[in-house]
Amino acid sequence: MKKVLFFLCTATLIPWLTGQALAANTKAKNPLVTAEHAVHQEFINAIPKDHMIDVYKLHEVWQKAMSDPAYRSKIYMIDVRSDSEWNAFHIEGVDHVQAGHVYLIPKKIPDPNTEIYIFCRTSHRAKYVGGFLYKYGYKNVWVVGPTTKNGVKNKGGAVGWAQAGFPFVNQFTGSFKIIKYRQHPSKAEKSFRLRMWHPY
Repeated sequence: MKKVLFFLCTATLIPWLTGQALAANTKAKNPLVTAEHAVHQEFINAIPKDHMIDVYKLHEVWQKAMSDPAYRSKIYMIDVRSDSEWNAFHIEGVDHVQAGHVYLIPKKIPDPNTEIYIFCRTSHRAKYVGGFLYKYGYKNVWVVGPTTKNGVKNKGGAVGWAQAGFPFVNQFTGSFKIIKYRQHPSKAEKSFRLRMWHPY
């Protein structure tokens, strides 16, 4: 019986370990992933370290902007997530330019000293956009990234905003808070039998 149990454990464990090793090896050897990380780091390096902020600082800026129209008219808080992410939920009153359309920002914001706050889902796209803006010549760009507060990791961006319990809006529901952020639908969410999708 011990031999059978040993054989079953070994027969299960070896393929699993092999799969894990191959997956890790594929990630490590993919030169495109390595190159993307290097390019991303170049864009991060273009952002002054003191211009990396967290969602708590963005929340302070947002509250001031929402209560002071004169201040709001001087700054930009730009969500660079995709249109579908934006339509699902966004921070009330912020601007929206998809990360892939960063080249439009200089046409819309011609003053290089304008105060600009950039955020995305977490921070990856925001760092690209922030780096681009500094490379374009902007001087006052703030990029929202991850942080740790009271021992709790905050991912930054819209996910971090949700983690902090700050409100969102969309065109259908008004103001709401996300209780638990999920990147993918749950099994229960995927169990529907009939659904007609319409974005508006």
